[in-house]
Amino acid sequence: MKFLIAIDSFKGSMTSIDAGNAAALGIKRCIDDADIVVKSIADGGEGTVYSLVQGLNGKIKEVEVSNPLGRKTVAKYGIIGDKAVVEMAEAAGISLIKKEELNPMDTTTYGVGEIIKDAISYGCRKFIVGIGGSATNDGGVGMLQALGFEFLDKNGNEVPFGAKSLGMIKEVKDKNVIPQLKDCDFKIACDVKNPLCGENGCSRIFGPQKGADNDDIIKMDAGMENYASITYKYNPKSDKNTPGAGAAGGLGFAFISYLGGKLQSGIEMILNEINIEEYIKDADLVITGEGKIDKQTVMGKAPIGIARLAKKFNKPVLAFSGCVTRDASVCNEHGIDAIFPIVRTACALEEAMDNDNARKNMTDCVEQAIRLWMLGK
Repeated sequence: MKFLIAIDSFKGSMTSIDAGNAAALGIKRCIDDADIVVKSIADGGEGTVYSLVQGLNGKIKEVEVSNPLGRKTVAKYGIIGDKAVVEMAEAAGISLIKKEELNPMDTTTYGVGEIIKDAISYGCRKFIVGIGGSATNDGGVGMLQALGFEFLDKNGNEVPFGAKSLGMIKEVKDKNVIPQLKDCDFKIACDVKNPLCGENGCSRIFGPQKGADNDDIIKMDAGMENYASITYKYNPKSDKNTPGAGAAGGLGFAFISYLGGKLQSGIEMILNEINIEEYIKDADLVITGEGKIDKQTVMGKAPIGIARLAKKFNKPVLAFSGCVTRDASVCNEHGIDAIFPIVRTACALEEAMDNDNARKNMTDCVEQAIRLWMLGK
C-alpha cells in the first residue's frame, strides 16, 4: 500500500519532517511493507524556507541583515538552483523584537531588501517570498530602499525608516536600483486579501497588533494614501485596491508595484513547487495535519490545500493535529475525511509540545487510526 504524508509544522513543537516521520512510524507498526512518501510542506508562512529546501534538495544560507528596528540579526533563506526562498519574517518579523518595542511608525522592512540583495549577488533570479508575520507597516519602502530605490521628501532628502515616513514622500527615483532586479521574478505567497488603505487596509486591520494606537492608525493610513498616490505617478499600473496589497503592512503593494511581483495562494504555490500532485495520484491514503485544526484551517491552510488536491483523485484524507476545536468539523466539508487530536492524556501544554512527546503521540495516534482504516479495507 502507498501512503503520502504531508503534515505542516506543529509550531514550537515539531517540524513538518518531524511530524511526517513520526506518522510514518505509526503506519509501519501496522503495515510492515508500506510504501511511504513523506513530504515537508508549509503554507507560505513560517516554515516555508525549510519546507522547500528539504523538499527540493536545496540549501540554507545565512546573511546578516537589519531587523525591524535596524539592529543586526542573522536571517536564513533557501537556495534551490537559481531560485531563492525567503520569509520576510526572518528580517522584519514581529517575533524579532520585544512586545514593548513594537511600533510600526518606526519599524522597517529594510532587512528584507538586504536578503534579496544577497540572494541576487549569489546568482538567484527567481524568488519565492512568504510575507506573513510582519512587525512593519512601511508599505515595503524599507525593502525598496535597500534595493536602491530613493524615496525623497520635499527637500530632496531620503525619508527615514518606518510608517512615519509615508506621508513625507514627494518623489521616487530609481537611478541607483541594482540592475539585476530587471531580470528577477518574484512570486509572493500571500493569503491576505486586504487592500493597502481604508477601512479594510493594513493600517486599520493589522496596525493594532503591531503596536499602533488610534492616532498612529489615522496617520499611517493617510501616509499610505500619499504613498499610493506617489507610486501611481511612478507606475500608473499600480493599484492600492489590489487584493493583498495590504499584506505585511503594504509589502504586497511594494512587490506588485515596484518589482513586478505576483501574489499567489501560499499553499497552492508551495504544493505546486514540490509537485506533490504526482505523489497524491499514486497514494492509497493521504495523511496531513497541523498544530491546530479549527475553522480557520479552511482559509488557505496547508491541510485543506492537501485535501483539495487529494479529492481531485478521490483519495481518502486523514488529518492529525495537536489541538482540534469544535468548529473544526467544517474541514470535513472541504476534503478531510476524519480528524484526530494526537494528545492522548491530560497534560500541561509544555508537556504536549515537547518534541519527544509530540512525536510519540503522533506515532501512537496514527497507528490506531491506520488500524481502524484497515478494518474498512
